[in-house]
Amino acid sequence: GAGSAAVSLWDFQGSTMLTSQYVRLTPDERSREGSIWNSVPCFLKDWELHVHFKIHGAGKKNLHGDGLALWYTQERLTPGPVFGSKDNFHGLAIFLDTYPNDEATERVFPYISAMVNNGSLTYDHSKDGRWTELAGCTADLRNQNHDTFLAIRYSRGRLTVMTDVEDKNEWKNCIDIAGVRLPTGYYFGASAGTGDLSDNHDIISMKLFQLMVDHSPEDENIDWTKVEPSVSLFKSPKDNVDDPTGNFRSGPLTGWKVFLLLLCALLGIIVCAVVGAVVFQKRQERNKRFY
Repeated sequence: GAGSAAVSLWDFQGSTMLTSQYVRLTPDERSREGSIWNSVPCFLKDWELHVHFKIHGAGKKNLHGDGLALWYTQERLTPGPVFGSKDNFHGLAIFLDTYPNDEATERVFPYISAMVNNGSLTYDHSKDGRWTELAGCTADLRNQNHDTFLAIRYSRGRLTVMTDVEDKNEWKNCIDIAGVRLPTGYYFGASAGTGDLSDNHDIISMKLFQLMVDHSPEDENIDWTKVEPSVSLFKSPKDNVDDPTGNFRSGPLTGWKVFLLLLCALLGIIVCAVVGAVVFQKRQERNKRFY
């Protein structure tokens, strides 16, 4: 379709405009938001989504925004503050964030991150979603003269995100997380938003592939439509702090951690001193016997 015509199997809202070459979620104008959502729920347990997109505009370095989001969620066509879609969603979101709202961040933008939500988590724009981020990576995906692609693969509880934004015609790993549980019956969509800064956010194509994977008998007996979105992590996403690599690091040292470290160091020094004194005394006694 074109303009505001209806598109089979897809619904759109907001500033979204359709052309014969792409779907423009937002124009390069301030305070716009738009989205496009598939109208058919996905009942595949294992799938891979390829997205051909383009983010571009007249804004120079750090004078553009805000970014694009790709969704696999229970809710659809619900506008909100998270890149043009609702907060406290149920499901998976992949954010292509082009503007650093947190001035103290060490990350290099544009930055791709993943978030899984069961409706209880809130995306914090002021911190660029750092507290709820599972993992992420930097990707130079804006204002490129060549095609840019992103692939999202979900299989056997493993979420993988790959990019092809360097005109090399090959996938580059960005995110790889195990222990992810996503239900079937959710919807795929894409949304984008602009604020005081803006960009064109275009979707050129979205292609979904079924992955043929053998599952255990236990998995086959699960009603995957009733599974709650979750991630089995050894630590909470809130422990995640700025890391240009996008990987988890330990959180900052607290007062108790500093105290314990100093106490251990002091005990170590005392033990070394005692051992040294005993050794020195025995050597002195040995020397006396020789004389």
